[in-house]
Amino acid sequence: MILHDRIMPYLDSAGLLHVARLNDYWFKLDEPLISAFVERWRPETHTFHMPFGECTVTLQDVAYQFGLPVDGFPVSGCLSDFEQLMEGGKPAWQWLRVMPNDATDSMVQVYARGYIMMLLSMMLFGDKSGARVHLRWLPYVADLDGLEKYSWGSATLSWLYRCLCRVANRNVKNLYVPPVFIGSSST
Repeated sequence: MILHDRIMPYLDSAGLLHVARLNDYWFKLDEPLISAFVERWRPETHTFHMPFGECTVTLQDVAYQFGLPVDGFPVSGCLSDFEQLMEGGKPAWQWLRVMPNDATDSMVQVYARGYIMMLLSMMLFGDKSGARVHLRWLPYVADLDGLEKYSWGSATLSWLYRCLCRVANRNVKNLYVPPVFIGSSST
């Protein structure tokens, strides 16, 4: 999705603008480096066992490198009352469409919701598909003004730990590493 100037204020107020600006220019996939880190991950301590000692990705690393808020409400729960997420009788899935150049403010909000869902589903909390948008984010984007209340940094770090612990299981064949962590240099 195109990062349109008119949705930047919504991303900024949600604490996600810095992540939205990260792209392939800044982060390249270094598969040997990822594999080396995965092989050194110890799920029992959530640390990498390196020749020089132990290291890990901390909440401070996430906050500093990705500009994500780390104070606020936990990001948790599930989608239960789908009907409550209807806006003006319009199903929530219709929020995700292309924004025309002459979009009204309400259309810009629709586009901002779609962009934020894409960021959450593909950049911060992705899965191996790399292309699906999960419905779990609908309750969060339904209230654009409330997004800044959540600790996205804590949730991102938890998701990274979850992914690393899952791949530490020797039966796992493929790992999805969220793009924001590829090539980052946190210790």
